[in-house]
Amino acid sequence: MTRPKLLITHPFDEAVALDALVASADEHGRASARQFEGRPHRAYANMVGPFGGVTAAQALAAVLAHPERLGEPVALTVNFAAALADAPFRVEARPARTNRSTQHWTVTMTQTGADGVDAVMLTASAVTALRRDTWSAVDAPMPAVAPATDVPRAPFTDRVAWVGRYDMRPVAGAIPQHWDGTEADSLTRLWLRDDPPRPLDFLSLTALADAFFPRIWRRRARMTPIGTVSMTVYFHAAADELAATGEGYLLGQARAQSFFNGYFDQSAELWNEAGHLLATTHQIVYYKE
Repeated sequence: MTRPKLLITHPFDEAVALDALVASADEHGRASARQFEGRPHRAYANMVGPFGGVTAAQALAAVLAHPERLGEPVALTVNFAAALADAPFRVEARPARTNRSTQHWTVTMTQTGADGVDAVMLTASAVTALRRDTWSAVDAPMPAVAPATDVPRAPFTDRVAWVGRYDMRPVAGAIPQHWDGTEADSLTRLWLRDDPPRPLDFLSLTALADAFFPRIWRRRARMTPIGTVSMTVYFHAAADELAATGEGYLLGQARAQSFFNGYFDQSAELWNEAGHLLATTHQIVYYKE
């Protein structure tokens, strides 16, 4: 299948575009799996493989493209088994169980190696649901910070391509300027959005949830090699609320709770400029000493 290139104008849309391949069902004809093909995008390249946030968005894209999908994303957990090579990959989305208002998904991303053997690169689970109007409240208000337009943009580093795809404006806890091992708290606050600007949706929100630099770099100013092992995003907004955010900035806040024997965690929140909490996210990250 050929993608309609002329209809895709933003690099993020190019990155998350998938081609439908085949559908299959179990022996009872239930829970049909759908396979899609995609490939890493050079605009979102990282030091090793692609930016994990976009890979997570590609996994969610397979769920959103499935014809049996019920409702909108509520939760997504992605386990990064290995870094993708710069080559096509396949992603399979299967509805494991469908209830009256919730649906549970399993997702697998595979890639054929140079030896011709298929290998699992990512596994994921997701929950989608039909949301209903209920009493709602937020116990995590957006911190009081200067508006995004009053905060200078962080200088772009060309060490990795994906950083240039985001407009990041640190408010507190910026990336260290001197890698001298100085210790500090792990908290970072920053305004961020796609660059060039792009209307927010579930896929771009997923990627933005992974756009924070590693907490260990903030906690101890040392360029420590890291890799995200598992990442979860909880969505606290519906599609119309994301659409209302448009191309505006999100305020992100990230912190760690523990660094222990090669792994640290990260918890983060993302609000829009109107102060609505759109997503919370948690991940566990490997670091090498």
